[in-house]
Amino acid sequence: MTEPTTMVEHPIRVLVVDDHPLLREGLTATIRKQPDMDVVGEAIDGVAAIEQFNLLSPDVTLMDIQMPQMGGIEAIERIRDIDPSAAIVVLTTFPGDSQAMRALKAGAAGYLLKSCIRKDLSQTIRAVHAGERAISAEVAQAIALHAMEARLSEREASILRLIAEGHPNKQIAWQLNLAQDTIKGHLKNIFAKLDVTDRTHAVVVAVRRGFIDL
Repeated sequence: MTEPTTMVEHPIRVLVVDDHPLLREGLTATIRKQPDMDVVGEAIDGVAAIEQFNLLSPDVTLMDIQMPQMGGIEAIERIRDIDPSAAIVVLTTFPGDSQAMRALKAGAAGYLLKSCIRKDLSQTIRAVHAGERAISAEVAQAIALHAMEARLSEREASILRLIAEGHPNKQIAWQLNLAQDTIKGHLKNIFAKLDVTDRTHAVVVAVRRGFIDL
């Protein structure tokens, strides 16, 4: 005879925030298989996440980064303003060190790659609920690898976003109200910081490390 599942008296109450319905469904199913956890709410973007957090006061919030209306990092900042002790775990596809650092600086306690959800999700939720930090090994390695390197400024990131959209230097200079020589100077600095030699490679590296989103 199969033994009944033992339920704890006070399960960890989890809020799931992601704009993809199938992923939310999968997360919810995974969490509810754990006897010490329960999903108390879901949200499709940062705005709804803040509303649900205020309403439900979850123990742990799982937060996607890239969402419509309001992204995850801004939502983390807003929630931490409401409750500085809020335990938030970022769920993301990209192990970029820059994006991870922004999320951790905003107040995230955990950073988990979506590819690791099946094996690491429950352990990560328990860890941050206990007041610990939990960061995917790939992300921690990326942070350590680039820790001593210069980071892109917001101006440099803006230039790379325009390059990614296909704009030449002349048009970028016009849009940013800068001289073309200034744009060229910024590109020289960008290439040096990212250790690349051309515009296309610069965009690829910047996306991978989380400096810009496409």
